[in-house]
Amino acid sequence: MTKLSVNINKIALIRNSREGENPNLLQVAQDCESYGAQGITVHPRPDQRHIRYSDLEPLKKLVTTEFNIEGYPSEEFLSIVSRIRPHQCTLVPDPPDALTSDTGWDTAKHKTFLSDVVSQLQSEGIRVSLFMNPDEDLLFHVQDIGAERIEFYTGPYAYHYHENPESAIEPYVRAASVCRSLNLGMNAGHDLSLKNLQFFKRQIPDILEVSIGHALICDALYYGLRNTIQMYRSRLTLSE
Repeated sequence: MTKLSVNINKIALIRNSREGENPNLLQVAQDCESYGAQGITVHPRPDQRHIRYSDLEPLKKLVTTEFNIEGYPSEEFLSIVSRIRPHQCTLVPDPPDALTSDTGWDTAKHKTFLSDVVSQLQSEGIRVSLFMNPDEDLLFHVQDIGAERIEFYTGPYAYHYHENPESAIEPYVRAASVCRSLNLGMNAGHDLSLKNLQFFKRQIPDILEVSIGHALICDALYYGLRNTIQMYRSRLTLSE
Protein backbone atom coordinates (compact mmCIF):
# COMPACT_ATOMS: atom_id res chain seq x y z
CA MET A 1 0.00 0.00 0.00
CA THR A 2 1.27 3.46 -0.92
CA LYS A 3 0.95 5.93 1.94
CA LEU A 4 -0.33 9.47 1.45
CA SER A 5 1.70 12.05 3.37
CA VAL A 6 0.14 15.52 3.35
CA ASN A 7 2.56 18.43 3.11
CA ILE A 8 1.13 21.25 5.25
CA ASN A 9 3.51 24.02 4.19
CA LYS A 10 0.72 25.93 2.45
CA ILE A 11 -1.34 25.92 5.64
CA ALA A 12 1.58 27.53 7.45
CA LEU A 13 1.99 30.05 4.62
CA ILE A 14 -1.62 31.21 5.08
CA ARG A 15 -1.15 31.38 8.85
CA ASN A 16 2.00 33.47 8.50
CA SER A 17 0.26 36.03 6.28
CA ARG A 18 -1.40 37.36 9.44
CA GLU A 19 -0.43 37.46 13.08
CA GLY A 20 -1.88 34.69 15.18
CA GLU A 21 -2.66 31.01 14.69
CA ASN A 22 -5.40 31.01 12.07
CA PRO A 23 -5.47 28.49 10.50
CA ASN A 24 -4.14 26.45 13.38
CA LEU A 25 -1.33 24.31 11.98
CA LEU A 26 -1.53 21.66 14.69
CA GLN A 27 -5.28 21.28 14.33
CA VAL A 28 -4.98 20.93 10.55
CA ALA A 29 -2.30 18.26 10.94
CA GLN A 30 -4.49 16.39 13.38
CA ASP A 31 -7.50 16.72 11.08
CA CYS A 32 -5.51 15.48 8.07
CA GLU A 33 -4.69 12.32 9.99
CA SER A 34 -8.29 11.83 11.12
CA TYR A 35 -9.44 12.27 7.49
CA GLY A 36 -7.12 9.52 6.27
CA ALA A 37 -3.65 10.97 5.77
CA GLN A 38 -0.99 8.40 6.64
CA GLY A 39 1.73 10.93 7.25
CA ILE A 40 2.49 14.63 7.68
CA THR A 41 5.30 16.31 5.74
CA VAL A 42 6.87 19.72 6.35
CA HIS A 43 9.70 21.54 4.60
CA PRO A 44 11.10 24.39 6.70
CA ARG A 45 13.21 26.88 4.76
CA PRO A 46 15.84 29.30 6.07
CA ASP A 47 13.51 32.32 5.77
CA GLN A 48 10.74 30.36 7.58
CA ARG A 49 8.17 31.79 5.21
CA HIS A 50 5.83 28.89 5.92
CA ILE A 51 6.85 26.14 8.34
CA ARG A 52 8.88 27.59 11.21
CA TYR A 53 11.51 25.68 13.13
CA SER A 54 9.40 26.33 16.22
CA ASP A 55 6.57 24.30 14.62
CA LEU A 56 8.60 21.10 14.47
CA GLU A 57 8.61 19.97 18.09
CA PRO A 58 4.86 20.49 18.65
CA LEU A 59 4.16 18.61 15.40
CA LYS A 60 6.41 15.71 16.39
CA LYS A 61 4.51 15.39 19.67
CA LEU A 62 1.14 15.53 17.90
CA VAL A 63 1.56 13.42 14.76
CA THR A 64 0.48 9.82 15.31
CA THR A 65 1.18 8.50 11.79
CA GLU A 66 4.55 9.33 10.20
CA PHE A 67 6.35 12.65 10.50
CA ASN A 68 8.60 13.56 7.56
CA ILE A 69 10.83 16.65 7.60
CA GLU A 70 12.28 17.77 4.27
CA GLY A 71 15.06 20.25 3.71
CA TYR A 72 18.59 21.15 2.76
CA PRO A 73 21.07 19.62 5.25
CA SER A 74 22.61 22.81 6.60
CA GLU A 75 24.24 22.75 10.01
CA GLU A 76 21.20 24.42 11.58
CA PHE A 77 18.75 22.06 9.85
CA LEU A 78 20.66 18.95 10.90
CA SER A 79 20.94 20.15 14.49
CA ILE A 80 17.19 20.71 14.73
CA VAL A 81 16.22 17.48 12.95
CA SER A 82 18.57 15.45 15.15
CA ARG A 83 16.87 16.93 18.20
CA ILE A 84 13.30 16.45 16.92
CA ARG A 85 13.92 12.95 15.52
CA PRO A 86 11.15 12.62 12.93
CA HIS A 87 10.41 9.19 11.50
CA GLN A 88 11.93 10.25 8.18
CA CYS A 89 14.14 13.06 6.93
CA THR A 90 14.11 13.78 3.20
CA LEU A 91 17.25 15.60 2.10
CA VAL A 92 16.70 18.12 -0.70
CA PRO A 93 19.44 20.06 -2.57
CA ASP A 94 17.68 23.43 -2.39
CA PRO A 95 19.69 26.64 -2.27
CA PRO A 96 18.52 29.01 0.53
CA ASP A 97 16.57 31.27 -1.83
CA ALA A 98 14.73 28.50 -3.73
CA LEU A 99 11.02 29.12 -4.27
CA THR A 100 10.37 25.38 -4.42
CA SER A 101 12.32 22.19 -4.98
CA ASP A 102 13.16 21.76 -8.67
CA THR A 103 15.88 19.11 -9.00
CA GLY A 104 17.40 16.12 -7.27
CA TRP A 105 20.83 15.43 -5.80
CA ASP A 106 23.97 14.89 -7.83
CA THR A 107 24.96 11.90 -5.73
CA ALA A 108 28.29 11.46 -7.53
CA LYS A 109 29.42 15.02 -6.83
CA HIS A 110 28.13 15.13 -3.24
CA LYS A 111 28.73 11.50 -2.22
CA THR A 112 31.09 12.19 0.68
CA PHE A 113 28.96 15.03 2.06
CA LEU A 114 25.75 13.02 1.84
CA SER A 115 27.35 9.91 3.32
CA ASP A 116 28.33 11.88 6.42
CA VAL A 117 24.89 13.49 6.74
CA VAL A 118 23.04 10.20 6.28
CA SER A 119 25.22 8.50 8.87
CA GLN A 120 24.59 11.32 11.36
CA LEU A 121 20.81 11.15 10.96
CA GLN A 122 20.68 7.37 11.06
CA SER A 123 22.64 7.40 14.31
CA GLU A 124 19.63 9.24 15.77
CA GLY A 125 17.24 6.54 14.52
CA ILE A 126 15.95 8.62 11.60
CA ARG A 127 15.19 7.01 8.23
CA VAL A 128 16.75 9.01 5.39
CA SER A 129 15.42 9.61 1.90
CA LEU A 130 17.25 11.49 -0.87
CA PHE A 131 15.34 13.71 -3.31
CA MET A 132 16.35 12.40 -6.74
CA ASN A 133 15.74 12.87 -10.44
CA PRO A 134 15.01 9.61 -12.29
CA ASP A 135 18.67 9.38 -13.28
CA GLU A 136 19.75 5.75 -13.37
CA ASP A 137 23.48 6.45 -13.05
CA LEU A 138 23.07 8.69 -10.00
CA LEU A 139 20.83 6.17 -8.27
CA PHE A 140 23.67 3.67 -8.06
CA HIS A 141 25.56 6.07 -5.78
CA VAL A 142 22.69 6.12 -3.27
CA GLN A 143 23.58 2.61 -2.19
CA ASP A 144 27.12 3.74 -1.32
CA ILE A 145 25.77 6.77 0.53
CA GLY A 146 23.60 4.53 2.69
CA ALA A 147 20.15 6.15 2.46
CA GLU A 148 17.25 3.74 2.84
CA ARG A 149 14.99 5.49 0.34
CA ILE A 150 14.86 7.97 -2.49
CA GLU A 151 12.06 10.38 -3.33
CA PHE A 152 11.52 10.82 -7.03
CA TYR A 153 11.23 14.48 -8.06
CA THR A 154 8.05 14.20 -10.12
CA GLY A 155 7.88 17.78 -11.42
CA PRO A 156 8.90 16.82 -14.99
CA TYR A 157 6.42 13.94 -14.99
CA ALA A 158 3.58 16.25 -13.95
CA TYR A 159 4.60 18.90 -16.50
CA HIS A 160 4.63 16.48 -19.45
CA TYR A 161 1.78 14.23 -18.32
CA HIS A 162 -0.91 16.06 -20.29
CA GLU A 163 1.14 15.78 -23.49
CA ASN A 164 1.96 12.06 -23.35
CA PRO A 165 1.55 10.10 -20.10
CA GLU A 166 3.52 7.08 -21.34
CA SER A 167 6.47 9.22 -22.38
CA ALA A 168 6.33 11.23 -19.15
CA ILE A 169 6.47 8.16 -16.92
CA GLU A 170 9.10 6.23 -18.90
CA PRO A 171 12.23 7.60 -17.12
CA TYR A 172 10.65 6.85 -13.75
CA VAL A 173 9.79 3.28 -14.70
CA ARG A 174 13.41 2.67 -15.74
CA ALA A 175 14.72 4.35 -12.57
CA ALA A 176 12.32 2.30 -10.43
CA SER A 177 13.82 -0.88 -11.87
CA VAL A 178 17.27 0.28 -10.73
CA CYS A 179 15.94 1.06 -7.26
CA ARG A 180 14.50 -2.44 -6.95
CA SER A 181 17.82 -3.98 -7.94
CA LEU A 182 19.51 -1.92 -5.20
CA ASN A 183 16.81 -2.59 -2.58
CA LEU A 184 16.09 1.12 -2.32
CA GLY A 185 12.66 2.13 -1.09
CA MET A 186 10.85 4.60 -3.35
CA ASN A 187 8.85 7.69 -2.43
CA ALA A 188 7.58 10.35 -4.83
CA GLY A 189 6.57 13.97 -4.67
CA HIS A 190 6.17 17.33 -6.40
CA ASP A 191 3.18 18.39 -8.51
CA LEU A 192 1.42 15.06 -8.15
CA SER A 193 -2.30 15.70 -8.38
CA LEU A 194 -5.72 14.12 -8.76
CA LYS A 195 -5.14 14.12 -12.52
CA ASN A 196 -1.80 12.33 -12.69
CA LEU A 197 -1.44 10.37 -9.43
CA GLN A 198 -3.35 7.24 -10.37
CA PHE A 199 -1.39 6.68 -13.60
CA PHE A 200 1.91 7.15 -11.77
CA LYS A 201 0.97 4.60 -9.13
CA ARG A 202 -0.20 2.05 -11.71
CA GLN A 203 3.09 2.23 -13.54
CA ILE A 204 5.18 2.02 -10.34
CA PRO A 205 2.94 0.08 -7.94
CA ASP A 206 5.61 -0.41 -5.25
CA ILE A 207 5.97 3.30 -4.45
CA LEU A 208 5.95 3.40 -0.66
CA GLU A 209 4.84 6.98 -0.08
CA VAL A 210 3.71 10.07 -1.96
CA SER A 211 4.13 13.50 -0.40
CA ILE A 212 1.57 15.99 -1.73
CA GLY A 213 0.93 19.53 -0.61
CA HIS A 214 0.30 22.30 -3.13
CA ALA A 215 -2.18 20.48 -5.37
CA LEU A 216 -3.98 18.88 -2.44
CA ILE A 217 -4.49 22.19 -0.62
CA CYS A 218 -5.66 23.84 -3.85
CA ASP A 219 -8.20 21.04 -4.35
CA ALA A 220 -9.32 21.39 -0.75
CA LEU A 221 -10.50 24.95 -1.50
CA TYR A 222 -13.18 23.41 -3.71
CA TYR A 223 -13.80 19.95 -2.27
CA GLY A 224 -13.00 20.46 1.41
CA LEU A 225 -10.06 18.93 3.22
CA ARG A 226 -11.77 15.70 4.29
CA ASN A 227 -13.14 14.95 0.82
CA THR A 228 -9.87 15.88 -0.87
CA ILE A 229 -7.77 13.55 1.26
CA GLN A 230 -10.22 10.74 0.58
CA MET A 231 -10.06 11.48 -3.16
CA TYR A 232 -6.26 11.23 -3.15
CA ARG A 233 -6.40 8.03 -1.11
CA SER A 234 -8.89 6.65 -3.62
CA ARG A 235 -6.55 7.40 -6.54
CA LEU A 236 -3.89 5.34 -4.79
CA THR A 237 -6.22 2.51 -3.76
CA LEU A 238 -7.83 2.11 -7.19
CA SER A 239 -4.38 1.73 -8.68
CA GLU A 240 -3.61 -1.37 -6.63
